[in-house]
Amino acid sequence: MAEGSSKSIYDFTVKDIHGNDVKLSEYGGKVLLIVNVASQCGLTQSNYKELSVLYEKYKNKGFEILAFPCNQFGGQEPGNNEEIQEVACTRFKAEFPIFDKIEVNGKNEAPLYKFLKLQKGGLFGNGIKWNFTKFLVNKEGKVVERYAPVTSPLKIEKDIQSLLESS
Repeated sequence: MAEGSSKSIYDFTVKDIHGNDVKLSEYGGKVLLIVNVASQCGLTQSNYKELSVLYEKYKNKGFEILAFPCNQFGGQEPGNNEEIQEVACTRFKAEFPIFDKIEVNGKNEAPLYKFLKLQKGGLFGNGIKWNFTKFLVNKEGKVVERYAPVTSPLKIEKDIQSLLESS
């Protein structure tokens, strides 16, 4: 489905880290935090740590984090999918789903990211500026907020809680 006619993120199919198709409709009814991640960024350690705290706290309450590796910012995600998964899951103990490495800007940008940026533009234009830009999505698959890379995941907690509590 073309990005322009998409109504929610549930209209998209993405690839998991093993190359398998995943329909985002599988996450219907959950609050989602969609993040472009990198293994070698100055923000990596704190973001993975805090994302893991949020995931542990809310994963059984209808919350999911969808992490999309991206190498477009300073070449800070150079590895292949196997290496990325090793770093994310072993070094940073991430238990949330890590997806296929994608591009979030430019002519090869992933359709999901084109949609996310159309829904919530950034402070200085729609383009993703750096690793760990975060999009908060409600239970209906609508993008409700966009957070800058430097925004601590724990600072988003109250927004996640209010979406989880809404019916």
